[in-house]
Parts: sequence; structure tokens; C-alpha cells
Amino acid sequence: MRIEIPECKKLVHEMRFQVRWGDMDAMGHVNNAMYFRYLETARIDWMHAAGMAPAPQGQGPVIVNAFCNFYQQLAYPDEVLLKMYVSDPGRTTFETWGTMERLSAPGVVCAAGGGTVIWVDFPRQKAVELPGWVREMVSVPA
Repeated sequence: MRIEIPECKKLVHEMRFQVRWGDMDAMGHVNNAMYFRYLETARIDWMHAAGMAPAPQGQGPVIVNAFCNFYQQLAYPDEVLLKMYVSDPGRTTFETWGTMERLSAPGVVCAAGGGTVIWVDFPRQKAVELPGWVREMVSVPA
């Protein structure tokens, strides 16, 4: 099943990285698990920059699901542009999305994925309402 990235989303972060030799598997392309690592790295970099780092004694974000669609293989020595987007704030959640393209082929998406983020009160281990500042940050302008 392929999950489509929505048209209505907000770009919040970009990162560039080199595919490492060790990212590849025996088939000579980037191992599928690495795409999730790339998405995770972009999401965490953005969350820290936005002041959303998890606070074990307070509140913060937790990923409750993740997916990735694979369109074209990445391989060493590709250089990749990962664009991260957000959308669809709910009462306790919002969506994150990421697209990956080679810098040598701008606009051609090689993989796209995402994950649902839920806002959690860590000491209580319970979902809580998104803080207003987070809701504003992840809302797509009308």
C-alpha cells in the first residue's frame, strides 16, 4: 500500500547529506532501513531547531507510526536533498512528511515518507493537547 504525500503541506526544514558506503546493502543500493534513518534525522534536527526536543520530565513529541515509499534507488556516492513538511494538526497529533531527491536530479523524488507525531506528557505517559505554539508552527496557511 502506498501512502501519498498531500498537496497541502508546509515546508519546515531541508537538509543535504552524502550517502555513505555503509548505507548500502548487498544489492548495491541504500538499505530500506536507512531511508527511515534519514527521515528521522531530518525530523529530529527540525524539532531541536524549533524548540520541540523531548523533555523527559515534561512534554514532547513521540512518533506513533512511520512509512516510506520507494520510487528510485539511492546509492553511494549520491548526494541527497531531504525536504521535510508538516500538516494536519489534530487535538494531540500532527503529520510529518519527507521527500528525498538526488542533487544531480532536482525535482525527481526517489523516496517519500512520513510519520504521525503525538504530543505526550512523559511523566504521565499520556497524550495531551498540542501546545498552541506547536499547533501554529505545524498549521498550513490557508
